[in-house]
Amino acid sequence: MLEVNVKDARSQLSALLNRVEKGEEIIIKRRGKKVARMVPPEPGHQLPRLKDFRASLKVRGKPMSETVINARNEGRY
Repeated sequence: MLEVNVKDARSQLSALLNRVEKGEEIIIKRRGKKVARMVPPEPGHQLPRLKDFRASLKVRGKPMSETVINARNEGRY
């Protein structure tokens, strides 16, 4: 486990991410105190693809455009 200070983490972020990607854990310290831990994500624990996420959303009620137009016609802004 590698421990680095914030200044070094900023300047070496890309290299640190490469090490984390390979499975290493990295601790980031500020003034000698641990403030963050970089670890690789758990296998199978990934965000869904944006296209799949959008397809999973269900719209309820009237479309927002219709609601805005009705509010404008009624004189409520």
